[in-house]
Amino acid sequence: MDIKIPFSELNFSFARSSGPGGQNVNKVNSKVTMYWDPEASSACPPQVLERFKKKYSQHVLENGQIQIISQLHRSQKANIEDCVKRLHEMLSDVATPPKLRKATKPKRSAVLKRLQTKKKDSEKKRMRKGSYE
Repeated sequence: MDIKIPFSELNFSFARSSGPGGQNVNKVNSKVTMYWDPEASSACPPQVLERFKKKYSQHVLENGQIQIISQLHRSQKANIEDCVKRLHEMLSDVATPPKLRKATKPKRSAVLKRLQTKKKDSEKKRMRKGSYE
């Protein structure tokens, strides 16, 4: 399942970056903070949203918005693209529900083999014990 969030649902704010850029860092607002309100979005199913909030809780603000920050690149445009790409990667990561684990019992032969090994090791140690006295 591939979930695409419309660009119109994303809000951006910009600040001065601490990333690469030399003296340009002091002049240009290249750091991007992206906000997305999933409750107002119709692009994401509720089950996926629930898994997203559980797995990526560090990106969820008190008001329920998702916040993603990028300052990897020197340009504002590249950082915007990075934020959007990361959001889509996170959503695709939780899009499919995890497989439920089925409880299984060990086979009878495996249990017997384990018990025989334990008995053999116990016997070996018991034999060692008697030789020192």
